[in-house]
Amino acid sequence: MTSDRFPSGFLAEGSRVELDNGEQRIPDIRVLRASATAVTLSLALDHMPPHRSVVTLRGPAGPRGRYAVRGTVAGVDENRAEIKLHGEPSVEQLRNYVRGGGGESVLLVRPGEREAIGAVHDISESSVRAHFTDVDLRPGTDMLLRVQLGDDVVEFPAVATKVSTIRQRVPVRGPLMVELVAVFEQDERQARIIRRYVLRQQVARARESA
Repeated sequence: MTSDRFPSGFLAEGSRVELDNGEQRIPDIRVLRASATAVTLSLALDHMPPHRSVVTLRGPAGPRGRYAVRGTVAGVDENRAEIKLHGEPSVEQLRNYVRGGGGESVLLVRPGEREAIGAVHDISESSVRAHFTDVDLRPGTDMLLRVQLGDDVVEFPAVATKVSTIRQRVPVRGPLMVELVAVFEQDERQARIIRRYVLRQQVARARESA
C-alpha cells in the first residue's frame, strides 16, 4: 500500500527507490512497507545508513525529473532501515544533478561556535562536499554555509548528512581534517548561480584537456 500524499507508484510497497546518503546514491532499493510518515527499506548490509542520519529517497517522475523526499533513519534491523519522512515529496529537475567545482572558499557558521573557513570539493544545486580543519561536526548538524563562486557568493542554511575525520600523524601529529557533506533547500536565484558556475568550470576544463 501507499499513502495518497505520494505520487502514484512513488514509495509504494514493492517499488524501487534510490537512496542518497550524501556520500553516494544507491539505486534499486526495495520498499517493504510504506505509510504516510515512514517507509521501511531492504538494503545490503554494506549500504545500511547510520541511525539518525539524514537521507534522500528518489524515484522516477517521467520527463519532469525525479520525485524526492528527505527523511531521517529512525531505526535499523539487520538488512532493514526505517526512514521517517520529512514533508512532502517534490520534483527535482534533471538539471539539479549538475555537479562540479573544487577549491572554492566556503565559510561555515553555527550558532555559538566559531566560524570556520574551508574549501569546496564539489557542489551542486542541492548539496556540497567541503573540507575543514579542526571543527567539531556531527551528521544532522544545522549550519549556514557561504560559498564564493567566482565573482558571486551564495549563502544557504544546510544540514550535515555525512562527516568523516582523519588526523595527520606523519611525520608529526597534525590538525584534524574534516570532510563534510551537507544538503540544502533550493533557492532558484542561487541555484542558477551554482548551475552557471559549474557549467562554466566544466567547459573551461574541457578546453584545457582538449
